[in-house]
Amino acid sequence: MASPKVAAALDEARQSSQIAGYQNIITNIQSLSSPDSLAADLTAVADTVLEGSLGVVNTRTLVTDLITALRALNNHDLWIQVGQHVVRTIPSTPLSSSLVEQAASLRELIASAHEANDDFLAAAKVLAEIPLETSQRRVPDAEKAAIWIRIVRDYLEEDDSTTAETYLNKLKNVMHTVDDAELGLHFRLSAARIQDSNRQFLQAAKSYHDISFSPAIAEDERLHTLGMAVRCAVLAPAGPTRSRALGQLYKDERSAGLAEHGILEKMFFDRLLSAAEVDAFAQDLAPHQLAKTSDGSTVLAKAVVEHNLLSASRLYSNIGFDELGLLLGLDGDKAEDTTARMIEQGRLAGSIDQIERVIWFEGGEASGEKGSGRAEVPVGKEMRRWDGNVQALAEDVERLTDALQGRVSGATGPYLDA
Repeated sequence: MASPKVAAALDEARQSSQIAGYQNIITNIQSLSSPDSLAADLTAVADTVLEGSLGVVNTRTLVTDLITALRALNNHDLWIQVGQHVVRTIPSTPLSSSLVEQAASLRELIASAHEANDDFLAAAKVLAEIPLETSQRRVPDAEKAAIWIRIVRDYLEEDDSTTAETYLNKLKNVMHTVDDAELGLHFRLSAARIQDSNRQFLQAAKSYHDISFSPAIAEDERLHTLGMAVRCAVLAPAGPTRSRALGQLYKDERSAGLAEHGILEKMFFDRLLSAAEVDAFAQDLAPHQLAKTSDGSTVLAKAVVEHNLLSASRLYSNIGFDELGLLLGLDGDKAEDTTARMIEQGRLAGSIDQIERVIWFEGGEASGEKGSGRAEVPVGKEMRRWDGNVQALAEDVERLTDALQGRVSGATGPYLDA
């Protein structure tokens, strides 16, 4: 119910049937009302204006003025309370089809209030109610993109990447027509965050890295985005594709100043990671990056096991199941399963002797193609490599012996001169 002053002013304006009377009330609403009755007074003004007796043009003008006054009050709770009442009332008025733009503006105002209150789900739902693809209202692609990007970002704040991706797919149909650098940046960043949330870490790392070069964002934001790229690269499945991503990030001179540089360097050089290093890295990860996988381990734990297995392949020509499990912090059978999966997916070159319970590593980089990591004759190849190493050692010993004998007899030669 309106306060006495506002009620009297509305009666006077209603009798004169002049738009100026209503505009005067809206302009001076703070002096006519009190903080406790402000919401009720604004609601009463809106109800009176929406009765339809003032005509289409005047009603539209007054609702626009009301929205402007409401925005100027800068009271988020008031935006929600009054805005929701007006939005619910408009469809029941005879002029509802003429107030589509005003209803859209009110929903944006309500969504801004929800976002300011960190209620991102409510904000996304309000924005989704704005008609963007109807015959009643022609909306430019840039305006559609601005609304959809807000919805995507709100759902991402709620960790709902599935719904966010639905609106991102709508954006893909219009972004090529939108010439707005800021919207384009938000679109790329939202796409990277969705890839990250969906555990498409290699794609996310590349997207974040590309964004980190954008001059449209501040230097600290560029470094933060670069750090996100490093985290995603670390969490990606070990293999040649991830190695290339790690190489690009390690060679970026800015990465030396990141907190993640230590683990990036170790992974780039295929060094084994300790539990303490992994625990320190995990402190800055998002909840979805520490989520459990289907086998009960976390995304990070799985990435570290695969990395350490790849590192072990650089150190050993062959290793037993149990010994490898001890190195990786797994039991022997689990170590065998992990190795078999990486070999089958072409991320590790080698083979498994299940009878002897030994894994043979081929060395070098796997191709990354499924099924390409399995060698045809690993044991024979290793024996030939061993024979070659023994022969080379014997030849070195023989040359050294000859050199020593030559020094005793006073002869000269390349070994003696050195």
